[in-house]
Amino acid sequence: MTANDLARLRAGAAEIVPENGLEEKLALGRPLRVKLGLDPTAADVTLGWAVVLRKLRCVQDAGHTAVLIVGDFTARVGDPSGRADTRSRLSKEEVLGYAHRLLDQFWKILDRERTEVRYNSEWLEAMDMESVLDLMASFTVARMLERDDFGKRYAQKQPISIMEFMYPLLQGMDSVATHADIELGGTDQKFNLLVGRELQRDHGQDPQIAMTMPLLEGIDGVQKMSQSLGNYVGITESTDEMFGKLMRIPDELIGRYMQLCTEVEPDEIIRIEAGLAEGSLKSVEQKRRLAREIVDLYQGAGAGKQAEARFDIVHKEREIPDDVPEAAIPPGALRGGKVWLPKLMAELGLASSNSEARRLIEQGGVRLGGEALVDPDAELEPADMAGRVLQVGRRRFLRIRSV
Repeated sequence: MTANDLARLRAGAAEIVPENGLEEKLALGRPLRVKLGLDPTAADVTLGWAVVLRKLRCVQDAGHTAVLIVGDFTARVGDPSGRADTRSRLSKEEVLGYAHRLLDQFWKILDRERTEVRYNSEWLEAMDMESVLDLMASFTVARMLERDDFGKRYAQKQPISIMEFMYPLLQGMDSVATHADIELGGTDQKFNLLVGRELQRDHGQDPQIAMTMPLLEGIDGVQKMSQSLGNYVGITESTDEMFGKLMRIPDELIGRYMQLCTEVEPDEIIRIEAGLAEGSLKSVEQKRRLAREIVDLYQGAGAGKQAEARFDIVHKEREIPDDVPEAAIPPGALRGGKVWLPKLMAELGLASSNSEARRLIEQGGVRLGGEALVDPDAELEPADMAGRVLQVGRRRFLRIRSV
């Protein structure tokens, strides 16, 4: 292991506990088992998740073993990290549905052939009550309340369920079950990662190294990127959607997104940040570059420039792009032989549900052939829609064919 290899593994990390632990693990002279656990509680891999996933890929490329934990059991408990209240519980069926959608997205970043995928229900569902009691006895309530988010909620007399206290213990058992040498996570996961160290020590294992990565702010520039907050960019979203969302980030986040979300060299990022600060570089041009870099990374070389060209057509010239994809009217969108617009939008993936489609229509965000549609209960003749472009928001277009 060279100094460059060590520097690459350390690059971008917010904290490594203990500080010299990585060097000591590397001195063992064998491939390390580096664990990352992700709970499938939503449908998309975001740029926020990609920060830790890309670090895990870096670990793979350095010759170590990437252990990806799909938290199908812990997702049903609900991670309290950074929460001001208790999460709503998800059913087993909901969690597995999300897990199946997410796995294919992981391979946009990780090497499938070199990734050990484990579901933590494998060992957590098998625990009997005696094992659960032994696990609970290993930590005190006072120790749990040292955790910042629990401490704040307790001080504010906000409820904390016993189940939430169990979450870091269950996550720690993942490290025991997989004999992790290193665990990756966001900075909000530090407490959970340290619990894993203590449980490994209790089970006679050499404690893992806790390596935390910075949390990425969402495109609103305020809160952590989150699907529930709607301030996220998904790595499998369309090129146009990705580019358009990235053009909305605040100027002060350009350097941070460059650092956490792209392959741009650190020296180049320093140069860009300095140029933005002194005014020799224009923020809009650097934001365009950022968007191109990220779109290329996940959609292929050249995809960013194509998305930029379409962005300019829509936003500068206010025209409909030439290469609009086509879609037939699904039979399910018809009632009484006519097209109900909210159902059509939901069926074609232009809205997540009928209710969201109705809201978009009422807000004036839907056009057909350039004309605004404002009545969510209007029923349209299929023949009147054929060949016309249905536009939702500024970046989503579909040319309608017949049924």
